[in-house]
Amino acid sequence: MAEIRSFPPVKLMCGIIAARHEHFIRAEEKLAGLYGPIDSQSARFAFDLTNYYEVEMGPGLKRGFISFDRLIDPSGLAAIKIRTNGLEKEIAAEFGTDRQPGRRGRIVNLDPGYLTAAALIMATAKDFSHRIPLQEGIYGHLEFLFTKTGIRRLDWTYPDFAQEGYQAYFLSLRREYLRRLKARD
Repeated sequence: MAEIRSFPPVKLMCGIIAARHEHFIRAEEKLAGLYGPIDSQSARFAFDLTNYYEVEMGPGLKRGFISFDRLIDPSGLAAIKIRTNGLEKEIAAEFGTDRQPGRRGRIVNLDPGYLTAAALIMATAKDFSHRIPLQEGIYGHLEFLFTKTGIRRLDWTYPDFAQEGYQAYFLSLRREYLRRLKARD
C-alpha cells in the first residue's frame, strides 16, 4: 500500500479580466492583501476570442495574470475561488457599478488557479465532464500540461490560453516555481 503524503506546495496565480486599468489595480491590491506579495505579473492581453463576458462587463476586455510569492497547499483552491468570487462583488460595489441600470454588477472576473511542475489547474464554479469536484460547488479545471519542450494543450484548453504570450508567461512562471522548489530541498 502506498504511503499517504502531504501535497507538495504549488504556485498560486490568478487571472484577471477587466476593461479598465483602475479595476485591474484594485483587484491586484485586494488579492495581495489576502494572498501576500505579488511576485509576477503578465502583460494584459486582449480578451477578444470570445464575447462571453461582454454583455456583463462591457467591451474592450483584457486578461492579465499575477502570481504570489507564497507557495500554497493545493487543497485550499476551492476556498480561494469562493473568496475571489466575493472580491468581484466588493470591487463592483466600490466603483458603484452595482447600481448602474442594465449591469449585473461585475467589472472584474477573477480566476484563481495554481501551477505545479506538471500542469496548470484553474478553479471554476462551472461543471463540465472533464472537471473534478473540489468542494462547495467549485471544480478543478486542468487547463494544460507542461512537457519537456513546452506546453501541451488539451481538447478543452480555453482558446486564449493557446496564445504565445500566455504560454511564454506560464513557462517563465514554471521555471521560477521549479527553482523555488529546488532551493527548498
